[in-house]
Amino acid sequence: MALILRYAVRSDVGSRAKNDDSAYVGQNLAVVADGMGGHAGGNIASASTVLDLVHLDHTYEKEDAATILADEIQTANSLLSELVGTNPQLAGMGTTCTALLLDGDQITLAHIGDSRAYRLKDNVFEQMSIDHTFVQRLIDEGRLRPEEAEVHPHKNVLMRVLGDVDASPELDVETYPAAPGERWLLCSDGLMAVLRDSAIEQVFRESSSLRECVNTLVELTLAGGAPDNVTVAVVEVAEATEQDTFRPAVPPEPVRIRESDDAGAADSDGGGNASPPRKQKTSTVDDAIRADTIRRDLAQRPHELVGSAALATETGKIPIVTQQSNERRAAKLLMHKAPEAEPTPEVDPIEHTYPPKKRWVIPTFLTLMSLILIAVLAFGYMWTQTRYYVSAVDDRVAIFNGVSQTLGPIELSHVTDITEIPVSSLPEYSRDRLASTLPARDLEHAQEIVDDLRCTARAVTAPTPDGDTSPEPTENPSPEPTSSSSKKSSPSPSPSASASPSSSASSESSASASASAISGEAAARRCEGN
Repeated sequence: MALILRYAVRSDVGSRAKNDDSAYVGQNLAVVADGMGGHAGGNIASASTVLDLVHLDHTYEKEDAATILADEIQTANSLLSELVGTNPQLAGMGTTCTALLLDGDQITLAHIGDSRAYRLKDNVFEQMSIDHTFVQRLIDEGRLRPEEAEVHPHKNVLMRVLGDVDASPELDVETYPAAPGERWLLCSDGLMAVLRDSAIEQVFRESSSLRECVNTLVELTLAGGAPDNVTVAVVEVAEATEQDTFRPAVPPEPVRIRESDDAGAADSDGGGNASPPRKQKTSTVDDAIRADTIRRDLAQRPHELVGSAALATETGKIPIVTQQSNERRAAKLLMHKAPEAEPTPEVDPIEHTYPPKKRWVIPTFLTLMSLILIAVLAFGYMWTQTRYYVSAVDDRVAIFNGVSQTLGPIELSHVTDITEIPVSSLPEYSRDRLASTLPARDLEHAQEIVDDLRCTARAVTAPTPDGDTSPEPTENPSPEPTSSSSKKSSPSPSPSASASPSSSASSESSASASASAISGEAAARRCEGN
């Protein structure tokens, strides 16, 4: 036996000035959309999304209903972007979307935003959707407890929605086995703003009918103050009977548009707006799908439509996005591609009271940040060119202008002067300091550092009295040993005898080394004096 959905739905504006919620329920489809409160066109976003999905309310045989549902929601999102392109005043609008699609013995849930889906099956009541909110992310990361989320100042901040922000938003799509008797509850966040899950479950379990359940939940919300719009849709999976035979939607009848070249001739669309005169033509798909066409399409199927979507259909103020989606659906039914729609007069959107979001804010902010970054980098580079340091270039002491660091491939310094001082002539301590660079306050300070290194090099290589600039210490000759057998009986030299030549040479060498050391110390003292 085929399965269908039995349903009941209700929407109330609550304490708000207008209703941004929309909902549709039928034998195979249930959708709840909550327009982003406080944004321009939130009611238009929810109405457009719901009206763009109602054509999915039919039976599926060999098609993948889950893929179709996800694709159609993505298409509805892209059509919202096109609507903003047509009417820039709607920039920043968005909507949540929670949808159920029954396909034989399976039911698919697609969800984005903070509207919710609950299920009562096998006596187990549970939330089947996950809120795409900032506080839910904190809960998932273990940074916030669930009971703290209800009083968090950013509990209503959405992380994922349909709208003109993301071209391909991420949806949560899950398919479950469907069984007769199971019930689903779809609702906007206005219900959870007043009632806790335990109260919702109690009403859900104790209600004798779907209509009673919907009315009780809405009335309790209104009694609690209803700070937001509240929309509740309840569906139950049941076996179809003969009275539930589904009548598939029929394609719109071909509409002949006869227009003359007379400047005064004009057609009127469903919203009462005059279309500009065009040359005579005949089309199988009306270029301006009228509200009565949409109403006729909805009349082909048992359903309930509430909220902004119902108001748009009744008043004829159908968002232009719905015209495009209906052309696409009609083209599918007629088995040919829909012709490109000619520019149509702007359809007055449903009246809204919130100011539009300026689209130039983000580009202006990014441009300003780029200019600030460029200014900071330029100032930083100019500052580096006021600095100096001393280092080595090809074994020569050199003065550099800038800092020794690099910024990627960019060198932040350059050589201004290479001196004649060899690095190898400096002591090891000075060479180590030179390898790690010697910073200077300015060019004069850098020259002073070079003068000190020059004095140090001179002190190390100071010349000896004999003109030797690299003296080497001379070892004292050790006395030649004399064996006892070589002693002669000749008399010993007198004490007044002169020193031998070798002793004289040793004394001269020691004196030369001492003179060299004294000369080096004197040179160092002279540099220190300077």
